[in-house]
Amino acid sequence: MISNQILQNTIEGVKSISRMEFAIMDTDGKEVASTVDMSAQGERVVEFVQSPAESQEIQGFQFFKIFDEHQLEYVLIVGGISEDNYTIGKMVAFQIQGLLVAYKERFDKDNFIKNLLLDNLLLVDIYSRAKKLHIQTDASRIVFLVEAENVKDNTALEASLNTLCNQADFVTAVDETNIILVKDLHDGDSRKDIEKIAKNLWQGLKKETGGNLRISYGTVVKEIKEVSKSYKEAKMALDVGKIFFDSRNVVAYSELGIGRLIYQLPIPLCKMFIKEIFGGKSPDEFDEETLTTIYKFFENNLNVSETSRQLFIHRNTLVYRLDKLQKMTGLDLRVFEDAITFKIALMVVKYMRYMENYDY
Repeated sequence: MISNQILQNTIEGVKSISRMEFAIMDTDGKEVASTVDMSAQGERVVEFVQSPAESQEIQGFQFFKIFDEHQLEYVLIVGGISEDNYTIGKMVAFQIQGLLVAYKERFDKDNFIKNLLLDNLLLVDIYSRAKKLHIQTDASRIVFLVEAENVKDNTALEASLNTLCNQADFVTAVDETNIILVKDLHDGDSRKDIEKIAKNLWQGLKKETGGNLRISYGTVVKEIKEVSKSYKEAKMALDVGKIFFDSRNVVAYSELGIGRLIYQLPIPLCKMFIKEIFGGKSPDEFDEETLTTIYKFFENNLNVSETSRQLFIHRNTLVYRLDKLQKMTGLDLRVFEDAITFKIALMVVKYMRYMENYDY
């Protein structure tokens, strides 16, 4: 349904041109939008609704019926003494009727995209409804997911996103947490082009809303039936990004690496793995000095000299810490295989902690 604000903006725009007063009333005679108070016309509106006439002059005011297809939706009242009342009134009524059709089609498209994303449509329905709504079925598309942590009103975020999109794009939401953009791509768009689109979206939305934003996206799909696949990928990328890439504002599904595999592991299996590697102790329970040493050692690709330099400690001190860690865990981080095991274990623990705190 078209919003009252759209109707208000429309009649205010016409007033600025014609210098006439307008009001849009519902079929019960209640004011929906107006440039001047015409609530006193309520009873006359009800009488006009019951009459067979589509337009009528009543005590100096021109009344027009506005239909949504064959259903009477509104009554337009035109005030002001002018011989052009009827002509301008007919034009405004025609404009509003056109807006009703446009917004109804937009609503239908929004419903279609939502059901498409959620896999609520049969294959035959996807193509028949897409054809009816004039949506191309074989275009290259990708799904972006936008999450704002401190933006209370997602409606404003959705409106901002709409301003950054093309006519062939679709912006919608299936929950109160995220805004979804189904982006129409050019055939020649590369991975770098898509990454640039994502970063531009983040910068544009950050400027508009000022919120703490995170954007994720799936892979490119060529058929409309596969849009839900790109959406599921974007959703996974958003979650995996929060766990393993919390410093990134933009996360791509294709760059999740081993984090994608860990995210799909059942929690009981993760607990079994940690118990096998560390016994009864979890690696995130180590003291801060040990954890700092571990992370810095990984950052420097297991390079003892560079790690000790960045930690401002003697090389022998670092070796002592690594030896101490080996005694605690049985894993020597200087050995590649042990380092990989330890790195995966840290990621598994991070995933487990995230799932424990996840608000279902």
